[in-house]
Amino acid sequence: MKAITYSSYGDSVGILELTDVDEPKIGPDWVKVAVRASSVNPVDWKLATGGMDGALDTFFPVTPGWDVAGVVEQVGPAVTTLEPGDEVFGYVRKDAVHGGTYAEKVSAPIRTLARKPRNASFAEAAAIPLAGLTAFQTVVHALDIGPSDTVLIHGASGGVGSFAVQIAASLGARVLGTASEANHDYLRGLGAEPFVYGEGLVDRVRSAIPEGVTAVLDFNGADLAVSPYLLSETSAGRIASVIDPGVKEMGGQYVFVSPDFHDLEELAGLFDDGTLTVEIAATFALADTRQAWELSQQGHTRGKIVITVD
Repeated sequence: MKAITYSSYGDSVGILELTDVDEPKIGPDWVKVAVRASSVNPVDWKLATGGMDGALDTFFPVTPGWDVAGVVEQVGPAVTTLEPGDEVFGYVRKDAVHGGTYAEKVSAPIRTLARKPRNASFAEAAAIPLAGLTAFQTVVHALDIGPSDTVLIHGASGGVGSFAVQIAASLGARVLGTASEANHDYLRGLGAEPFVYGEGLVDRVRSAIPEGVTAVLDFNGADLAVSPYLLSETSAGRIASVIDPGVKEMGGQYVFVSPDFHDLEELAGLFDDGTLTVEIAATFALADTRQAWELSQQGHTRGKIVITVD
């Protein structure tokens, strides 16, 4: 089968190749998925530089990618919840970096998958898992956001931030979001009050919310240092970051997203009832993955970059 691979760590998208690899094996509680789409997350190319070599075992050649949407082709003998022909989506992060989702087929533990949202295309479904789970687990599990909250989201127009805005707003919270001015109308459409990054952020937020916000969600790291000064007196430490573990020194929480079948089901429901929308910045064929990474590495993408597999 065809897959994108790299055979060593490197700093350039030039390490990526479209190659022929063996089809993946499946364990008793795994399934084989015929991939229809995947999506690019910054962690994909950061892994390729060796940036997480100390945390995850890597076996070359690596097929990158953790997001998937596709059709179940084969199930392991212990699988009772899925069968061939089922349309699924998921966050297929395994214990080692090797057989990812930038391929015609991928093997996946059933804990990493759920049925695809009925109303989503494969491209839309593939854009949800990692970013959507990160947002959901930060908003719901880490900070337990509710209708009494006023939250500030750093990086609100990105793939994760845009999901977090929608989820927090759907829970009744007042949502503020930092983003470049070009994305302010987009944030308003999602349900957030936009603020520009940079100097004077604390004063500008305090002018709008004199008592301070009740929670801060950090999805870009740029403004984490000012976050404690944005919080109300009764909300000290109510900060969560998916970028900087140093947030723990502020009394906050560092969130590292986990595959979770139940959370994926929740996200599918939010999409199908219209609560959650997906912004697709660009779509690339599998053979054009280098261009997809180049666009992602520019760091100014609004929404998700999708890779389609014929």
